[in-house]
Amino acid sequence: MNIVQNETPLYIKLHEKDNVAIIVNTGGLPEGTVFPCGLELKGKVPQGHKVALKSFSEGDPIIRYGEIIGHANQPIAQGTWVEETMLTLPEPPKLDELPLANRIPEPLPPLEGYTFEGYRNSNGTAGIKNILGITTSVQCVAGVLDFAVKRIKQELLPKYPEVHDVVALNHTYGCGVAINAPEAIIPIRTIQNMATHPNFGGEVMVVGLGCEKLVPSRLVENGNDNSIISLQDQQGFSNMIQSIMEMAEERLIKLNARKRETCPVSDLVIGMQCGGSDAFSGVTANPAVGYAADLLVRAGATVLFSEVTEVRDAVHLLTPRVVNEEVGRALIQEMKWYDNYLQRGEADRSANPSPGNKKGGLSNVVEKALGSIVKSGSSPIVDVLAPGEKATKKGLIFAATPASDFVCGTLQLASGMHLQVFTTGRGTPYGLAAAPVIKVSTRNSLADQWQDLIDINAGRIATGEATIEEVGWELFHFILDVASGRKQTWAEHWGLHNALTLFNPAPVT
Repeated sequence: MNIVQNETPLYIKLHEKDNVAIIVNTGGLPEGTVFPCGLELKGKVPQGHKVALKSFSEGDPIIRYGEIIGHANQPIAQGTWVEETMLTLPEPPKLDELPLANRIPEPLPPLEGYTFEGYRNSNGTAGIKNILGITTSVQCVAGVLDFAVKRIKQELLPKYPEVHDVVALNHTYGCGVAINAPEAIIPIRTIQNMATHPNFGGEVMVVGLGCEKLVPSRLVENGNDNSIISLQDQQGFSNMIQSIMEMAEERLIKLNARKRETCPVSDLVIGMQCGGSDAFSGVTANPAVGYAADLLVRAGATVLFSEVTEVRDAVHLLTPRVVNEEVGRALIQEMKWYDNYLQRGEADRSANPSPGNKKGGLSNVVEKALGSIVKSGSSPIVDVLAPGEKATKKGLIFAATPASDFVCGTLQLASGMHLQVFTTGRGTPYGLAAAPVIKVSTRNSLADQWQDLIDINAGRIATGEATIEEVGWELFHFILDVASGRKQTWAEHWGLHNALTLFNPAPVT
């Protein structure tokens, strides 16, 4: 990364091939600003937005991250603000022509001596929280369950101080759906896998209605009826609540007996995601997260990166890193599946990025993808998961999800994610009830503005106050502290969490 800095003006050029750079200064820079290299701004350029380092003719490639992010659709003078309307979107990588496993990274040296304090489960997994999770088999019961959970928290939870929380796994699936449609497997396995999340200690509990298509027995191992309450079998509302509370207390007693113990980092599954991204995401926060991802992989952990639409246009940089051609073909298949999914919905790549992303300097999905994939670090990609599948391997895994924060978070939970690292440039109070979310800001100004919501400030990288490696190590240690219960994220502190959002591409009837 080449940083050109004077007392006042600062821009960042990431790659020697780049012919645009982004403005770092809070508030942007005015017309007439002159950089030490002699570049003079022809007009105001906002923070995070691109300035032309050369003059462009119509059709010339515009390069950032050493890759073409678009072509000029008009002449652009050197020193001009390169606005999104000045670029045409390039063609996406052709999936059937991608190289597979031809530049597999050498494994990084093992990182030994790091542990966390977790809760050992009977199936050999470990959790980082001690939570009673109560799953629903159909949306119809959500109101009753929410009422019961409120009572449980008020009347029962104080008696069991070793239990951190009671979480209702509400969703909008279960009935009025094409339950046997091929793509129905995605929401069904998502619900099934969330019910057995390692932070729930194996104490599965399901509240159903009794006439839903997603029968509750599909959500418990061996169809164990002792874990299911069917509301249509109860004598009125009061009995419904009493039955839920009695079953919950049986499980609270067991969970309360659990104690933290020292666990290897290889027990951890850490999810990486970005939301409210800006042009700094691929410069500061995501590279630092990628460095931490490499540290976690070196220590034996499983690391998930996701968001198909924010990988698709940079997938040609990932397929050479897969451990073998089978994994490469699986990665390509997930890209193809999503291409077809968007085509069926008459949507295209230009639907991403969001207006906020563009306000933060991201011109199109290609630029966004190139910054997004940096979260994956530099380790080999050892596996690919279809949406909602459970992770079974150690190392770096691509877990296919939509880019939506809430859908991605829900699917990563289903894959077994203990904790999520979430980078943001625009800011979002997003959180998850079942797993802590660590917020990493891309800019100093966001960290200053949201000092009681941002956990790690990677904006220091842009101003030269810290290196990618330093912030990566800071994040690595913070992950282990949060996993051990020694520290809380701000989202945990405030009790912030979003509703679970299933991904259901199957028909609703």
